[in-house]
Amino acid sequence: MTDLSLQEPSDMLGNTIMDGVALYEAGEFMPAYDIFHACAKAGDATAWFWLSVMHMNGDGVAVDKVIGFEFCRKAADMGEIQAQTNLGVMYIQGDGVPEDAQTGLTWLRRAADAGDTGAQFNAATLLSAGKVVEKDLQTAARYYEMAAESGYFPAQARLGFSYRNGFGVAKDRLKAFLWLTLASQHGAGSAISMLEGLVAEMTPDELHRGHQMVEKWRQDHSGGARDLPFRVDTH
Repeated sequence: MTDLSLQEPSDMLGNTIMDGVALYEAGEFMPAYDIFHACAKAGDATAWFWLSVMHMNGDGVAVDKVIGFEFCRKAADMGEIQAQTNLGVMYIQGDGVPEDAQTGLTWLRRAADAGDTGAQFNAATLLSAGKVVEKDLQTAARYYEMAAESGYFPAQARLGFSYRNGFGVAKDRLKAFLWLTLASQHGAGSAISMLEGLVAEMTPDELHRGHQMVEKWRQDHSGGARDLPFRVDTH
């Protein structure tokens, strides 16, 4: 384990996390690391998260997933939500720590309940698959809906599938139409094919009401597709 107290940064104490992020995004990894390091020593949870990312990816430092995990755990313990999401996935996939799906799910649910879309989708994926944790379709549907409302189209597709088939929710063709339509707009192949089958079963009145629901959702949300830095693999 690396002891940060023994590694003094190079006079970066006046810089902020945003300065470090700007340098990181410009590929200036070592000065970015110095800034994150200084901020972490001052007790900044987000700085610990960025140090974790750099060690996990090997950005300007050697890849060291054990250290990456340790720094992510520090940030998560301090309440950094994105770190909690990443930590959950690390436990589930065994990155820098022995695999522990149940502990991973606990961290994901903490971040999901705090509003993180990635955690919501990953927790729902685990709970709906039921391969490494106990299956819970109702809770999975609730997390899919939280992520879907944020505009994350893979969650919209999964939620539409859930309403189409009654997985964790009561069957509802109108809600299935809503979510499958939204997901289809992003080219989700499974959503498109399922939507086609659903439309063939709906009455003209149902289709009219379904289109009204879609239009209302668009008016009420600014949703769009989002990329997740880590995604749980349940295969």
